[in-house]
Amino acid sequence: MKSRPMEILVSPGLRALCPDFCGAALLAPAVNTPACPALWQEIDALSQELRTRFTPESLKQWPPVESTRRAYRLLGKDPSRYRPSGEALIRRVLTGRPLYRIHTLADLVNLASMAHGYSIGGFDADKIRGPRLTLGIGRAGEPYEGIGRGALNIENLPVYRDEEGDIGTPTSDHERTKLSLDTRNILILVNGYDGNRDAVLQTARYALSLLRRHASSPGGTISLY
Repeated sequence: MKSRPMEILVSPGLRALCPDFCGAALLAPAVNTPACPALWQEIDALSQELRTRFTPESLKQWPPVESTRRAYRLLGKDPSRYRPSGEALIRRVLTGRPLYRIHTLADLVNLASMAHGYSIGGFDADKIRGPRLTLGIGRAGEPYEGIGRGALNIENLPVYRDEEGDIGTPTSDHERTKLSLDTRNILILVNGYDGNRDAVLQTARYALSLLRRHASSPGGTISLY
């Protein structure tokens, strides 16, 4: 495992438009598997609960979702066309479409996102280049290959970059740093545009509890940024 928490900086441009932003980074060793029945029992239970709490329209008013949509609009991006992942996952559940079954680590990140409403990125920490990430704003014509989406127009989207380039947005993470069955160290980033530091921290702790229960993780480090 990387010996120190990854430093994450928020660019002045994004901070100026989204002054309430608060993120949490969780870095932990983990053992990935193709599937985890116990994890999917939790996903199915939460899915049933979400259907009793929200409709596709009322979901937009949930603070973690509403604040991310608002941030997209402030940055100049349509949140209904480039839907943040946390909202997109829950909408699938609410409209009766099955969730994708990917592998344990990806499914686990999706569960944490659905449970707390934040868009969460999950990355293979060993594929990240350099000791720090910067959260900035996507530029016109900036190349980006979203996982399972191909070329994605990230102009005016929030985007994390390492020394080599882009690794993730709240809409889709990048192919270069995606989780796989070979992942041994995971970096989870919780994007809180509502400024609720306690809720963002709780989300990261929940993700860590999932890693302990379902991915044989002995623990990890959590930092706010």
